[in-house]
Amino acid sequence: MKKALPIVMLLVALFTVTGSAYAIQQPIALPKIAVDIGKSSNPSDVAVTLQILALMTVLSLAPALLIMTTAFTRIIIVFHFLKQALGTAQMPPSQIIIGLSMFLTFFIMAPTWNKVNTEALQPYLNGKLSQQLAYDKGIEPIRQFMFRQTREQDLGLFMKLSNIDKPNSRADIPTLVLVPAYAISEIRTGFIIGFVIFIPFLIIDIVVSSILMAMGMMMLPPMMISLPFKILLFILVDGWNLLVLSLMQSFG
Repeated sequence: MKKALPIVMLLVALFTVTGSAYAIQQPIALPKIAVDIGKSSNPSDVAVTLQILALMTVLSLAPALLIMTTAFTRIIIVFHFLKQALGTAQMPPSQIIIGLSMFLTFFIMAPTWNKVNTEALQPYLNGKLSQQLAYDKGIEPIRQFMFRQTREQDLGLFMKLSNIDKPNSRADIPTLVLVPAYAISEIRTGFIIGFVIFIPFLIIDIVVSSILMAMGMMMLPPMMISLPFKILLFILVDGWNLLVLSLMQSFG
């Protein structure tokens, strides 16, 4: 063992010296990255720069567009109400709730996005449609989805606030008016579903609280006793299945 140790140390030193010598002879090439700001005599260069800035702005707003023009708003509100009704502040974790909401959103929006891809995106990428025409065709399926979920009262509110004349058809309603009307309609629908979810769990809390008061257990928190019963009720009725089914049917 004592004889093997110097041999190992010699080999390590040899590999280290050899590797260092090879690194000196063959330096590692690193890529050069540079950002220049200078004068331009070509107006097209300025136009391209502005287009890049506009694209970066749109990408930064992509999460907001995903929330405001899809089914995500209603789903996340309902799941939040469910956690509050159950009384499990940390279960399921927020990451799981958001992930489930996103995948349910993808599932609900899949027919709409497939239509956008077929009618607008693919023809534009193949050079069959101009950029403006591709936008007009691509936004139409999304507008149809939002129109189905938006109340007329909410549309009328934003039409009035924007001082736009009464439209003859849905095509005359601007998208900038439709999106906020759709958003508040989704929030309202999510609150209605959340209220319905609260009722059975609220009844359990009232019953448990009344029983504890009748037994003279004033210092025992009712939430500690009612929580297992609420979880048991939710499991026995297959709550996740019923809730997801109700959410899917609400977008019909």
